[in-house]
Amino acid sequence: MKFVKALSCATVLAGCVFSSVSAADMTVGFSQIGSESGWRAAETTVTKQEAEKRGIDLKFADAQQKQENQIKALRSFIAQGVDAIFVAPVVATGWDEVLGEAKDAEIPVILLDRTVDADKSLYMTAVTSDLVHEGNVAGKWLVDTTAGKPCNVVELQGTTGSSPAIDRKKGFEEALKGHDNLKIVRSQTGDFTRTKGKEVMESFLKAENGGKNICALYAHNDDMAVGAIQAIKEAGLKPGTDILVVSIDAVPDIFQAMAAGEANATVELTPNMAGPAFDALAAFKKDGKEPPKWIQTESKLYTQADEPQKVYEAKKGLGY
Repeated sequence: MKFVKALSCATVLAGCVFSSVSAADMTVGFSQIGSESGWRAAETTVTKQEAEKRGIDLKFADAQQKQENQIKALRSFIAQGVDAIFVAPVVATGWDEVLGEAKDAEIPVILLDRTVDADKSLYMTAVTSDLVHEGNVAGKWLVDTTAGKPCNVVELQGTTGSSPAIDRKKGFEEALKGHDNLKIVRSQTGDFTRTKGKEVMESFLKAENGGKNICALYAHNDDMAVGAIQAIKEAGLKPGTDILVVSIDAVPDIFQAMAAGEANATVELTPNMAGPAFDALAAFKKDGKEPPKWIQTESKLYTQADEPQKVYEAKKGLGY
């Protein structure tokens, strides 16, 4: 089955509009960033499950966190003539050329979890959370929790140049504006990995009087937070008490840490980006109507008051 172009690419505001022809099966290429976190692994699992449920042939490519691998995968999908391409972009820039190639081949592209800095006519839609809002929710929780008390904050950023790292930082900083009691004293990438999160947190602790000058940790994802929690414990401090811990993703392991009192809050990022993406494709195949350029998923704040052990047990069944 092939998606064919229905309107001219000269359409100024709408960009290229694709329409579809009917077929029993679809083949979709999925370029995944890698498996750097529990959340990423869950997204992969859920995407495969959603494809199987719908009878879609999913061609999967693991980029191992390298953009050059993703670009090669997209070009391979184009050469194979897939019906659509899903991509979770490792970074935001550098996509115009390959997305243009997909557009020329009349293959619609859907972004999952992350966005790109490119002409919006080059992709059909992006299924993501509001990344700025996630950071803002984490920051507001810290503002409310500290209640005006002086608090030095250290920040574990995600992969440099990625949209989650950029936007989660932006949202957090926006929440802290006007609250002079809160000051970010250290900020460095932990590359979204548990190992790097631990390593960078160790350096933060050494730089800040063994951690005694640190009141709170904000991590752009839970895996870095879990690594940092281990570093805090090894430094002889109590995570969740001596150093508040707030992070993003809501993967199972952070709920175990919350149940143990070693983490305080997390903002959920659902791993099911593919479900809404496949739904958008199905609707498009049926009537040729393009979805909105952004399909927003829900975010939710969890704290120690939300029975974290129960949440952990429920989430373990979701493919994490």
